[in-house]
Amino acid sequence: MRHILAPGDETLHGHFSPDFPPVLTIDAGDTVTYRTLDCWWSAGRYEGGRNRDRARVPQYQPDHGHALIGPVAVRGARAGQTLEVRIDAVVPATWGTTVAGGWPSGFNERYGVEDEGVVHVWDLDPVAMVGRNQHGHTVALRPFMGVLGMPPAEPGLHSTVPPRPWGGNLDCKELTAGSTLLLPIPVDGALFSVGDGHAAQGDGEVGGTAIECPMEEVSLTVGVRDDFPITGPVARTADAWLTLGVGATLDDATFMALDSMLTLMQRQYGISRPDAVALASVAVDVRVTQIVNQTVGAHAVLRDGALA
Repeated sequence: MRHILAPGDETLHGHFSPDFPPVLTIDAGDTVTYRTLDCWWSAGRYEGGRNRDRARVPQYQPDHGHALIGPVAVRGARAGQTLEVRIDAVVPATWGTTVAGGWPSGFNERYGVEDEGVVHVWDLDPVAMVGRNQHGHTVALRPFMGVLGMPPAEPGLHSTVPPRPWGGNLDCKELTAGSTLLLPIPVDGALFSVGDGHAAQGDGEVGGTAIECPMEEVSLTVGVRDDFPITGPVARTADAWLTLGVGATLDDATFMALDSMLTLMQRQYGISRPDAVALASVAVDVRVTQIVNQTVGAHAVLRDGALA
C-alpha cells in the first residue's frame, strides 16, 4: 500500500522522542511518499551573500532541530528487530542553500571563519541533475536525505543533531535512490522519521551544511527483518555494502563501523573474525561520513568484486 505525508502542523517535528504519537501507521512492505522542507523549516529560497543576508523565513513554527516528517509506526515492529528502508526516489526542489562560517564552532574556529560567513544560493535542475550557485559554480546533484532514523528508547526529547545507532542525522551521501538502509529498531513500532534533504554533499560535510533543500518527493518502502540482526546502521547500495559508525571521535566512529563490517563479512563469507580482519585490511575502505554533527561519523565500504 502507498501512503503520502506532506509538511504540516501535525506531521512536522524537530526532536526525536519515543513519546510522540505516530502520524501514520503502516504495514511492513508499505511505501510512504513524503514531501519535505529544508532543514531550516523554510518557505522559500534565501538571498546569498554575507552574514547580514542569512535571514530565514520559516513556513511553519520551527522547532529547535531539523524539520522532520513523521513519526511513522510500523505495525508489529518490535525493539530488537531490524528496520529495512528501501530508498525508491529522492527528487529535490529547484533551490537550495549552503551556509559556511559565521557562527562559533570548533571547526569554524580552526578554519578561521568563526566571525565571517557566507551563503551560497543554488538553482537546482532535478532533470539535468546540476546545481549552480550565484557565483556561477556548478556541481552535479546526488540527492539524499540527511536524517533517516528512530528515537532512543529513553523518554523525553532528543536532539536531531547527533546521529545514533538507530539512525538520525547520518549525513551519508551514499544513501541515494536505489540504496537500502538497515537500522536496529530501538522502540516498538519503530517510530521512523525523515528530513534534512541534501541535493549534494562531500564526504565530511566539512562546512556544516550541504546543499540544504526541500524535497518534492522522497519515496521509502519500509520492511521489518528478523534474519539480519545489527547493532548500528548498515546500507546496501547499487555496488557495495556500507557499515556506519558514530562516536565522540573519528577513532570511535571508525571502529564502530569496522566492527559492523567484520560481522557482516563473517556472515556473508562464513569466515572467522581474524580472517575477516585480514581480508578487510585488503578489500575494505574507511571513509569519513561527517565531522560536524557533535557526534562524528565514519563508514566502511566493501565494493562488489573487491572480494570473491
